[in-house]
Amino acid sequence: MIKIPVGLNKLSPAQIIVGYYLLAVIISSLLFCIPAAYKPGVEVSFFDTIFMAVSVATDTGMTLFNISETYSVFGYFIIMIVLQFSGLGIMVMNTALWLFLGQKIGFRQRQLIMIDNNQYALSGLVRLVKDILKMIIFIELIGALIYGVYFLNYFPTWKEAFLQGLFASVTATTNAGIDITGESYVPFASDYFVQLMTIIQIIIGSIGFPVLIEVKEYLFKRKTELGYPFRFSLYTKLTTITYGILLIIGTGLILLLEFQHYFKDISWHKSFFYAFFQIVSTRSTGFSTMDITEFSYPTLIVIVIFMFIGGSPNSMGGGIRTTTLALNLLFIYNFAKGRRNIKIFNREIHQEDIMKSLAITLIAIVMCLASVIMISISDKQQQLFDIFFEVCSSFGTVGFSMGITPELSNFAKSILMILMFIGRIGFPTIFLIIGGKNNKEEKYHYPKERVITG
Repeated sequence: MIKIPVGLNKLSPAQIIVGYYLLAVIISSLLFCIPAAYKPGVEVSFFDTIFMAVSVATDTGMTLFNISETYSVFGYFIIMIVLQFSGLGIMVMNTALWLFLGQKIGFRQRQLIMIDNNQYALSGLVRLVKDILKMIIFIELIGALIYGVYFLNYFPTWKEAFLQGLFASVTATTNAGIDITGESYVPFASDYFVQLMTIIQIIIGSIGFPVLIEVKEYLFKRKTELGYPFRFSLYTKLTTITYGILLIIGTGLILLLEFQHYFKDISWHKSFFYAFFQIVSTRSTGFSTMDITEFSYPTLIVIVIFMFIGGSPNSMGGGIRTTTLALNLLFIYNFAKGRRNIKIFNREIHQEDIMKSLAITLIAIVMCLASVIMISISDKQQQLFDIFFEVCSSFGTVGFSMGITPELSNFAKSILMILMFIGRIGFPTIFLIIGGKNNKEEKYHYPKERVITG
């Protein structure tokens, strides 16, 4: 059995997880320092190399330069490999390596898997890892094959077509949003097949691994191991419905806000795909079929909000996550109704999860506002809204940009890197680092007293 180094045993599982992700950033930085990763004559500063490494290692995809003009084919494969590790999760890939080497997965390793995948139980974790790995790799390979064949219509050689197809499949599924076309998805603005393929892969990557596994179980088994009819968990129901509602509301808002602006002289079906593709990308991807800076400010505000929300827990997305939003809204609704407990789908939400969702949202808002203030002080020449946009894009690990990121100071870029990192590992892991184990029993209580609020 593979053992955790003795020195690491003194650290909490959450601290080890963060350490692994930091190590991933360091290794990515070293890989991007290899001269063969760049095209002849291209030079990138060391700081910008680190920024790129953080962006790729956190599946953000925010870049400071044109990827197609900067990296060689070897560099493309480095990007895809790093995205695979970061997208699936460091512990998923580590566990896959341990299993490949025939090693037994011990209690400590199971703890790490549990923390990295936001799980609440140690049982079934190895099977979870196997299912995630097989499912995502299968989806990426099928996607690469379909893209590759279809891209023969766009690119002159089969090698280029299949390279573009593989890269598109990996970056869409891992929700990285990095492209090697040099123009994101603008060349496919009228190609609804490519857009639908990409939308499906983005959703697969951002809706959450437990949801995908439960859908697979429902489609192929229909019954549990004990023979009972299969039923979706509360998490899957809440996540899927919230995700779907967000897509519908977001698409509708963009169509409404841009009806007399960007979409004024565009056909209804192209307007729909513009709106739908962009709102799907706000989950955590950052692909675009147009220049989003041409949208009106109300639409950009909608995009900022959706980037802040991000993807679902235990997915390749960032942000506060969809279930956090759902619990916040359910809490507000039930509190307004005078109800102490939240009941939905014949289940009652745990009070700790409600408190956690409120804490995540509040801390995320404060953190993003503080980041905007610090960057606006250091980079006074930049517009406040543009800074706010970059901050939320970084925290949501989306990668959308108003085009100011290359112009920012190193201090501002450092803040964006921190936001990417936090957005990727998630606040639950941060809480565990600060507070230690969950469910600590209080040894004593003080008399309770009411406080006037509002």
